[in-house]
Amino acid sequence: MTDPITDMLNRIRNATALQKEEVSVPFSRIKYEIANILSKEGFLEEAKKNTKEKNKIIKITLKYNNNVSAILGLRRISKPGQRIYSEYSELKKIRGGYGISIISTSKGLMTNKEARKTKIGGEILLEIW
Repeated sequence: MTDPITDMLNRIRNATALQKEEVSVPFSRIKYEIANILSKEGFLEEAKKNTKEKNKIIKITLKYNNNVSAILGLRRISKPGQRIYSEYSELKKIRGGYGISIISTSKGLMTNKEARKTKIGGEILLEIW
């Protein structure tokens, strides 16, 4: 596994395709921050850090509305082989404002809306709608 963020997104995508209630992801600080942003924006029910076990994991509870996942699609933008950076003025709306992109900035991870508001650009990690 070369890209842990892509692995996390694939686990979420596979779990929503099977309509699972929970998915476990190996813990890292950036994946935990991404999961917290997704739960704050309403794409996930909650994300809990489980440090009691030997291997630290993140338990992600998926969100469904009438058996339809809150996550309709997600896409990794900046990859280890090709980093994609953008200025705040070039950040666009995702799916007409229904989706978000997560940006890695000098002030930490934030959504494209927050980055435009604070006028900070950075690396575009992923898009979700």
